Amino acid sequence: MSLDFELARSSMVDNQVRPWDVLDPQVLDVLSSVKREDYVPARYRRLAFADLVLPLEHDQVMMKPVIEGRMLQALELAPEEEVLEIGTGSGFITACLAQLARDVVSIDIHADFVERAQARFRATGLANIRVEQADALEYEPGRQFDAVVVTGAVAVLPPAWLAWLKPGGRLFVVQGHSLVQRAVLYRGNAQGRIEEEGLFETALPYLIGAEPVERFVL
Repeated sequence: MSLDFELARSSMVDNQVRPWDVLDPQVLDVLSSVKREDYVPARYRRLAFADLVLPLEHDQVMMKPVIEGRMLQALELAPEEEVLEIGTGSGFITACLAQLARDVVSIDIHADFVERAQARFRATGLANIRVEQADALEYEPGRQFDAVVVTGAVAVLPPAWLAWLKPGGRLFVVQGHSLVQRAVLYRGNAQGRIEEEGLFETALPYLIGAEPVERFVL
């Protein structure tokens, strides 16, 4: 029996994402239009709209749709803005960001994620995305962005990432240790200081090199 993807997508938005306080009409429109099933690994395609974390290669994951929706909403992206995504992964979030913003740079440490995402974006005509293979902990963008989106967890936020924000810019990240991770939005205020807002608790695999440092007790 074939799956009606459009019906499943509509049900995902109405029955999962909206009830989790995602009410921004632009975000809901993007989640209703970007074909999530095309970014899910083939063996999980029928689960593309389930309230589940879906595994990717390299022990990475696609977030639950509700987390994706809350993240996109928290960023409050405007059509003229420029975004840096740390962790291309499947490319689904990248495609959503490209619908909400003017320009997206996405980096990933894994070459196969980068190559696959580039192929998908070419096939769908998304021309405002540039994907690069890079280690986020060593990356030097040479510019600032209106928003930075981190799709993997960090134990501690690297201070350099905040310097990549334009005045008034926002950075979304999941940070903390294992079972006590939380989603956080950092925002530059009018005085040039960074304000931190805790959003919700969740859990994601760590970016490579951003794991907690093990402490040995004698």
